[in-house]
Amino acid sequence: MGRAVHQDWDVDLTPGEFLARFTTWSRRVLPGARELLEELRGRYRLAALSNSNELHWERNTNELRIIELFEFAISSHQVGLCKPDPAIYRMAVERANVTSPDAIAFFDDLAANVEAARSVGLRAYHVRGVEELYARLSAEGLL
Repeated sequence: MGRAVHQDWDVDLTPGEFLARFTTWSRRVLPGARELLEELRGRYRLAALSNSNELHWERNTNELRIIELFEFAISSHQVGLCKPDPAIYRMAVERANVTSPDAIAFFDDLAANVEAARSVGLRAYHVRGVEELYARLSAEGLL
């Protein structure tokens, strides 16, 4: 991957340097997110649905330890599907083993992903950042 990006984007880095930097693009958990997820985990089943790649997934799992906050997580690179493909939302519904898609509240920062989730029956909300997520959770009576 590094070599192709290096050539396509005319990056002034060696492929190895690019990959080393690319791995760190997934830098941190947003401030307040871990605390919110820990609060919600005691009351709800939590799942993550992410468009990711092997390098970022590895970092998020082992170094940043984000994935451990969820009951289960689905990454695009593992299943060969990406948001906003409706099939990935149907897969999440199946994995969650719920009686109906509207049993799931889905939150995303991209409107296209929210619309796709709604198209398969999820209650989906467009939020940007932890503060907007808190506000939406409160508005929906989930906090």
